[in-house]
Amino acid sequence: MQQDFHETIQLTARPDAVWAVVSDIPTVLSWISIVEAVEEVEPDAQFRVVLADKLGPFKLRADLNVVVGEREPGSSIRARGDGEDRQIGSRLIIEVALALEEREGSTQLDVSGSYEVTGRPASLGAGAIRKK
Repeated sequence: MQQDFHETIQLTARPDAVWAVVSDIPTVLSWISIVEAVEEVEPDAQFRVVLADKLGPFKLRADLNVVVGEREPGSSIRARGDGEDRQIGSRLIIEVALALEEREGSTQLDVSGSYEVTGRPASLGAGAIRKK
């Protein structure tokens, strides 16, 4: 199961203030409800992330390797995470891009990407995954 996502958010803060927050990857990951733990492997570039959640009839506990592939200071970040939950035979691939643009003293933040889940949860719990 693959799903694309996109969200545009208008923020009253200036781009430099928004960048200071969104470029702190462990902080951004902490906002995601299914992230249980984050460990920085290489400063600002590579992270080990543990996802934990209940998806339909399955309990997911996946270890992901997240790599920041692109970083344009003050304007954009691209990252990719992949890993698996060996217990239930599921593989996850996540790609995300954040882009900031100044808009008359405020900031437009575009968040887009996709995620792919394979294995039993994808075939039996697709509806629950999409809701999360």
